[in-house]
Amino acid sequence: MPLSILRNDITTMPVDAIVNAANESLLGGGGVDGAIHHAAGPELLEECRTLGGCKTGQAKITKGYRLPAKYVIHTVGPIWRGGGYGERELLISAYRSSLELALAHQCESVAFPLISSGVYGYPKDQALKVAVDTIGEFLLTWDMTVYLVIFDRASYTIGRKLFADIAAYVDDRYVAAHTDSEETQRRRRAEAYSPASVEDGLWPPAAAAPASLEEALGEMDESFSQMLLRKIDEAGITDAQCYKKANIDRKLFSKIRSDMHYRPSKPTAMAFAVALELPLEEAREMLHKAGFAFSHASKFDLIVEYFIARGNYNIFEINEALFAFDQSLLGG
Repeated sequence: MPLSILRNDITTMPVDAIVNAANESLLGGGGVDGAIHHAAGPELLEECRTLGGCKTGQAKITKGYRLPAKYVIHTVGPIWRGGGYGERELLISAYRSSLELALAHQCESVAFPLISSGVYGYPKDQALKVAVDTIGEFLLTWDMTVYLVIFDRASYTIGRKLFADIAAYVDDRYVAAHTDSEETQRRRRAEAYSPASVEDGLWPPAAAAPASLEEALGEMDESFSQMLLRKIDEAGITDAQCYKKANIDRKLFSKIRSDMHYRPSKPTAMAFAVALELPLEEAREMLHKAGFAFSHASKFDLIVEYFIARGNYNIFEINEALFAFDQSLLGG
């Protein structure tokens, strides 16, 4: 997927470029900076000495030397001083400058740390939002695979209120789905059908069996691919706008478009429902076309449902929350 959040050691990432959260001297330091210099070897420092430093919010590029990455992009994030000294704008600039430098050097994959969130003191939840928003906006225009690499759980935080709201939403529904009596669950399932059908014992309502295989094939419903393409047309957006908003790469979308019987994964199907900003019932229908359903026995499903029910279709924000709850991310 174009933007993925993962736990890893950034120095081991086999990408075209890794981003170093450096200081203005570019001569090494602690944290991510020190780890990258250690892994790359002394040649990295020698090249950095020739660069003349780097201003806050800007970026410079060197070779990767002993790293798996071909390049190291060094950027300087702001020191947090309360938020009233242009810290947010400087942090946005650090990400944008790094992405533009990667693009200029034809990098197809880039790995970022969470810039300024360590010793520079930028609040982690705010640093995360700037990172995701800035990278997400860039990826709406350019094709690139970007990883936001989190070293450990302590370095990753979403907003406390959002986390608490999602946790409450999940707990209310997830617990209910597992603690209801068998009779209560049967009654809830029955509510999905008309009272007459339930009273008649047709639960779910039975359909007449087709007379032949040809008749059965002739009655096949609209496929996931067909529904997706129809919804894109109805929304008046381009294919590229849709798959970028869905955090899907172009190659996967091409497979779906060219094969009307393509069966996507559940995260991919959900991602398109989010990208198309479908209301919950239509999102359920799209998921059904792919052979899945929203389940209150799944925290992943409930978190996505939480955002759709509130009309928040920002897939990158949804993925922030999914990662915070140790769930798979939306996309393909």
